[in-house]
Amino acid sequence: MGIIATIFIGLIVGLVARLLHPGKDGLGLIMTALLGIAGSLVATYGGQALGIYQAGQGAGFIGAVVGAIVILFVVSRLKK
Repeated sequence: MGIIATIFIGLIVGLVARLLHPGKDGLGLIMTALLGIAGSLVATYGGQALGIYQAGQGAGFIGAVVGAIVILFVVSRLKK
């Protein structure tokens, strides 16, 4: 997958995660895309640590959204 496709999918994942996570986040489009990409990375490595995914296998869309929501939750708790 190319870099443009990764950014686009990251943006979609970030938007879905922000929609599902309650509260005001105050993120722009670039930070939302980075949130989605980071959520995918968290889901991939967390899933590999738990034995859900094999080495080299990436997280799916739902896993990436869950990873992004986890990041939003942690950031909101750290801001308080």
